[in-house]
Amino acid sequence: MKELLRTNDPTVIAFATALLDGEGIAAFQMDVHMSVLEGSLGILPRRIMVRDQDLFIARAILRDNGIATGD
Repeated sequence: MKELLRTNDPTVIAFATALLDGEGIAAFQMDVHMSVLEGSLGILPRRIMVRDQDLFIARAILRDNGIATGD
């Protein structure tokens, strides 16, 4: 799995996940439960991971919808 996106913004995570799901790309959210350790302050970013073979098209989908992936 490769990291596609890292952000603190839960709305971006939800939007990106919905876009990927709509295109049939499986995405896995990492660091979701880290808020327990940080006290729910939103300091630690969450990551969206995709399969290696889906990375190129997933980046293109997010880029086309105005989400910077940091690539």
